[in-house]
Amino acid sequence: MDLDFQKADGLVTAVIQDYASGRVLMVGYMNEEAFHKTVETGFATFYSRSRRKLWLKGESSGHRLLVKQIATDCDRDAVLVQVEALGPGVCHEGYQSCFFRALENGLWTVTEERAYDPDAVYGENA
Repeated sequence: MDLDFQKADGLVTAVIQDYASGRVLMVGYMNEEAFHKTVETGFATFYSRSRRKLWLKGESSGHRLLVKQIATDCDRDAVLVQVEALGPGVCHEGYQSCFFRALENGLWTVTEERAYDPDAVYGENA
């Protein structure tokens, strides 16, 4: 499990992909502790750069990510975490994936319906 946490100030990029469909759900960051917690618990845990602390995905929403497989890139400074999403969506804005906008004619356009109401899950300050 010798990932290169030194290249990006103690973090590796974590690409989160739906195990069944292959859709990219989100991108987060893991420090060494978050990576080890992910491996130990089987649930995706990240390091919040803004809050400077660990966070278990789904700790407030209940929409957890059950790890199915973890792979690393050739430089060992990024991981691909294939998951089963336990909940209607991963995005805090209420979508199945954080990648719900596509560039169309020079404008970012929402390309899917919301999977859940974020205000009902997180409150109005989501």
